[in-house]
Amino acid sequence: MREYSIDVKGARKEIYRADLDVQGTAPNGDQWSLTNYYLKKNGQPFFGISGEFHFSRYDDQKWEDELIKMKMAGITIVPTYVFWNHHEEERGVYEWSGNKDVRRFVELCQKHGLYVILRIGPFAHGEARNGGMPDWLFGRPFDLRSNDDEYVSFVERFYTEIAEQINGLLFGQGGPIIGTQIENEFEHAGAPWEITTGTAQEWVSAGKDGDSHIKVLKDVAIKVGIKTPLYTATGWGGAAAPAHDVLPLWGGYAFWPWIFYGDETEHPATSEYVYRSFHEDGTTYAAFTPNYPASSLPYACCEMGGGMTVFYKYRFQLPYESVDAMANMKVAGGCNFVGYYVFHGGSHPKGKKTAFLNETATPKISYDYQAPLGEFGQVRESYKRLKRQHYFYQQCEQILTKMKTVLPENADQVAPTDVDTLRYAVRADGDRGFLFINNYQDHVELKNQEDFAIALQLEEQRIRVPQKGTMSLAKGESCILPYRLSLSSCTLLYATTQYMTQVEYQEEVYHFFFTPKGMSPEYSVDKKGIVAVHTDAEVVKDKTAYVIRGEELMNQPVMLECEGGKRVHICTLTHEESLNFWKVNLDGQERAIVTNAVVLVDQHRFRLECQEKSPFELKAFPAFRDTISSREQEIVHLGQSGIFHTYRCKLSKRGVECEVEQVSDAKVKVRVPDVAFDSVKELLLNVDYEGDIGYAFIDGELIHDNFCNQTTWQIGLTAHEEAIKEKGMYLYISPLKEDSYVKSDSPMAARSEVARMQIAKIKSVWVSSVVEMELVDY
Repeated sequence: MREYSIDVKGARKEIYRADLDVQGTAPNGDQWSLTNYYLKKNGQPFFGISGEFHFSRYDDQKWEDELIKMKMAGITIVPTYVFWNHHEEERGVYEWSGNKDVRRFVELCQKHGLYVILRIGPFAHGEARNGGMPDWLFGRPFDLRSNDDEYVSFVERFYTEIAEQINGLLFGQGGPIIGTQIENEFEHAGAPWEITTGTAQEWVSAGKDGDSHIKVLKDVAIKVGIKTPLYTATGWGGAAAPAHDVLPLWGGYAFWPWIFYGDETEHPATSEYVYRSFHEDGTTYAAFTPNYPASSLPYACCEMGGGMTVFYKYRFQLPYESVDAMANMKVAGGCNFVGYYVFHGGSHPKGKKTAFLNETATPKISYDYQAPLGEFGQVRESYKRLKRQHYFYQQCEQILTKMKTVLPENADQVAPTDVDTLRYAVRADGDRGFLFINNYQDHVELKNQEDFAIALQLEEQRIRVPQKGTMSLAKGESCILPYRLSLSSCTLLYATTQYMTQVEYQEEVYHFFFTPKGMSPEYSVDKKGIVAVHTDAEVVKDKTAYVIRGEELMNQPVMLECEGGKRVHICTLTHEESLNFWKVNLDGQERAIVTNAVVLVDQHRFRLECQEKSPFELKAFPAFRDTISSREQEIVHLGQSGIFHTYRCKLSKRGVECEVEQVSDAKVKVRVPDVAFDSVKELLLNVDYEGDIGYAFIDGELIHDNFCNQTTWQIGLTAHEEAIKEKGMYLYISPLKEDSYVKSDSPMAARSEVARMQIAKIKSVWVSSVVEMELVDY
């Protein structure tokens, strides 16, 4: 058994108005302002949850439902790049229609109550060709990313075009655009000029003129009408981000494919998963090097690794538990504004002057990014993990934002490769707070953390978690445990479960928790104000508390009968159930839903997105009517277990298969029956293969590609429906080569490639459908 302790006596955060001028008032009276620790909306603390989604990298006909998915996951702010070369590939010819219609995208965000931060560049990076700079800027007689008057004049024209597109949608005009990011990684990063790629490759400059250039760009944005309460710039890597003009934004990634541009042969274990305090003066580490007092501005993030794209020289499978662990680390360290890059994957658009607009280290088209929401709207486990965490941030926003980071002694001595020492931290305000524990680390072999306990020393009380015995946490997992949390009419002294949210029903409050992998559920509730405890689980009563424990907690909520006749319910879900947990509001009634389907709630519509061949169950509290129905069929009520009523949703089984003609091991022709496209939301072609790169073509046109990382390659087909019906499609796998070289010893102008071994094989190809059902009469 291992005993840890942490002193949280007198934990109070000094909060005051920030020097950075952030203010804005909408026509309806809504206001934004800034403290040194968090944003304020209408005078109240605001916990920002932002997820990047690039409109020009996605089918505009599908934007709306993808934004709803993001909102269902708790996203409240959508940052999006306005890539210069997507909109002005040819000088003076601007494109703002279809997938490039920024105005319509912002209007959809507004429709669904999502705020927007525009990342207007002019340099974006984002794995775009030239970092987003148009080809026609190359070689001009001025320095890019500088205060050169001619360069700034080109930027002003681009900003003016953006301003015209978003006129009326700025926050001060009643719109959702609350922020503008100026430049990106200025004086820290450049990008290859793809027009020069080869032995004489040149790079877009990282920039010059320092802070003054950021100020110039901000002034230009304001001049042309891009006026928002908040202006930001990325701060990592020594980038110029003058703290009196912009809010520096931070982030972190567990996977660094860019390092393999050089001579790196092994990825290091990063410091992203060792607890740090990001809001104390003097704090620095690899990805956090502020050039201002850290305590004077909020530690806010725009690029926490929601995923990461594979580069040609680094093929990895992203562990989805790395994503919610990253959020755990940042929030524990004092972050009140999380931001994921990217939350939604996409596809590089094709160019008119140039075939492809990608950076050549990445796939020509695919920008899936292994993100929580994939390139074709696929819902990943990271989405589900973040969703339950975001519910907690929103539910506890008013108290969490004010809590100070407290680290145990010697926390700064924990090395990323140390998998034996327990990693933990606290955010506290006085005698209440949250205990953060992490057992994920990238690029090391993990093991379960077993048989430990943590004692919290408060001003007048010592709380041991758990009260007796020990707890454990499975490898790869992280969690946030509450202590002295107010649950309506009573006080939860501690829990070995993670809090998510609450649902009110018939004037009673139901609080939902889940049990982290490896832990056993236990609650200690202050006896003060409690008349009785109703549960099938074990209850141990001492002088001050009721300790409630046991697996029976999973079957039936604990009902706490409080003085004054009030009742409080504690509902415990398993780890697996929590991944499928959704909180929705249907016609004014809050509901908790557990289902593996994707839940989409839009005003008065309640839809489920799911795999066509998979019957699934849906659990709901409060119950729906005895018989609810979809537009196509009834849904059967199976009964009640605990507070949840279970419904079985059975979908049609058409069993559509594609026809695959094997041309060679590395080439196949694929014919998808016309009927496969009927009544589907998306049709996915799934390919398992061995080799280097997968290419998908329709009549010679590349429609998708994939760098092999040993996962199933998925291609969304609905965008190409008519062409596939008419022409079919084919796949080609370029080989993975061993000991290859170019033979060039000919006396004539001849060269040829020779390889000792080539591996390229398509193992299986099949289609799967994503369908949607709308529930009515609920």
